[in-house]
Amino acid sequence: MVAKHRAPADGATRRRTLKVVTSLVLLCAVVVVGVAFAAANVLSTSTTSSTTTSVATTTTTLAPANVTLSAVGDTELGNSPQLPANPDAYLAPIKAALAAPIVFGNLEGTITSAASSKCAATSTNCYAFRVPNSFATVYRTAGFTVMNAANNHSHDFGAQGALDTTNALHAVGIAQAGLPGELAVVREGSTRVAFVDFAPYSNTNDLLNFAAAAQLIAQAKRVANVVVVYMHAGAEGSDADHVTRTSEYYVGENRGNPFAFAHAAIDDGAALVIASGPHVLRGMEWYHGHLIAYSLGDFANYYDFASFGTLRLSAILHVTLSATGSFVSGHFTSIILSAAGQPAVDPTNAAASFVNGLSVADFALNAARISANGAVLAPR
Repeated sequence: MVAKHRAPADGATRRRTLKVVTSLVLLCAVVVVGVAFAAANVLSTSTTSSTTTSVATTTTTLAPANVTLSAVGDTELGNSPQLPANPDAYLAPIKAALAAPIVFGNLEGTITSAASSKCAATSTNCYAFRVPNSFATVYRTAGFTVMNAANNHSHDFGAQGALDTTNALHAVGIAQAGLPGELAVVREGSTRVAFVDFAPYSNTNDLLNFAAAAQLIAQAKRVANVVVVYMHAGAEGSDADHVTRTSEYYVGENRGNPFAFAHAAIDDGAALVIASGPHVLRGMEWYHGHLIAYSLGDFANYYDFASFGTLRLSAILHVTLSATGSFVSGHFTSIILSAAGQPAVDPTNAAASFVNGLSVADFALNAARISANGAVLAPR
């Protein structure tokens, strides 16, 4: 096995409660859901429940404008007690390249002191990741404003670990999306962007359930100008760099059909689809004028994932969208990981070259192209 990443252990806790939590960021500062605002601004964000949330009142009269975000793939900073001595310094080399009004990443693991792991004491092929509560500040200092919980490590330490992670992120001003019924709404200026995140598990927004996914995307469209969908999908490892257009499996687990799900998400109203999970980069496709990045690979890991060959290649994707979700511009920054999983900007642009080749091979005339200067271009 190339990547150390595994599916949840059979005994993993899988929460089935349909909670609705919408994290609001005003000018990139999170407003915790549930705070009461003017009654005229209350919007329903329920899935199958009658739960409502509130949207903050704003005094601005500006019309919604373009919004810019950056996105990266699987991100984790070790596993207690194996942690970087200076975690802020670990992410420092990419802070400038990561910078954007909205910064998204997939949090692979938990932020908790909970001790009850999903892995049996005698297990040799189960992996559960956790870092101390202080690491939430490390992510915020690096620039992250939204983090994903829809993956196979969000419940590594059960329901308590998942709750601790949510609380830790919210405490430092980072929104979260991906647990059942949970989406994040963040704002750049007067433009609201909803992140709706999915993984093939019942204790997350389930990408195997297309009908439920469509309902959640529709819900997001009611509370935001622009909807971004994230999917944690596909097989894993260096031989999983192509989009197969079929259901993909890893260690016997159905990891979904990324091609079908991404297309359905855009048909349902998503303006952009981003993804990770395979631990390797995948190609990018244009579908009905919208960009799909099928995997942004591993962005950071402290000795927990394999970091050699194509598994070392990573990326930061910047995208600017109009207030109606139309693609305005994009930029791809090539990243390379050290043996310790530390990210750094790669001046050789090896990742861009790799993704260009994958995009053409998998999507032909619909392939997105990355220019020599990193611009993401539509098909000619």
